[in-house]
Amino acid sequence: MLKVFIAAFVFFLLAFAGMSLGYMIKRKSIQGSCGGLSSIGVEKVCDCPEPCDARKRRMAREAARQVQLEKHRII
Repeated sequence: MLKVFIAAFVFFLLAFAGMSLGYMIKRKSIQGSCGGLSSIGVEKVCDCPEPCDARKRRMAREAARQVQLEKHRII
């Protein structure tokens, strides 16, 4: 059982090291085989022209929180 764990750990360690080495050499981010959403022109996960009501409420809450943080900022 311990041999299997060690073998799996070494395998994943080598895979991780290989990906790190590839990133350091080419300076390209890791991407899927199809290039992800950026290949079809979608820059963000939610690419809706008009957000839904729940999203609008969340955005309003976040904006109000930012205003409060700026208002009570010490520095």
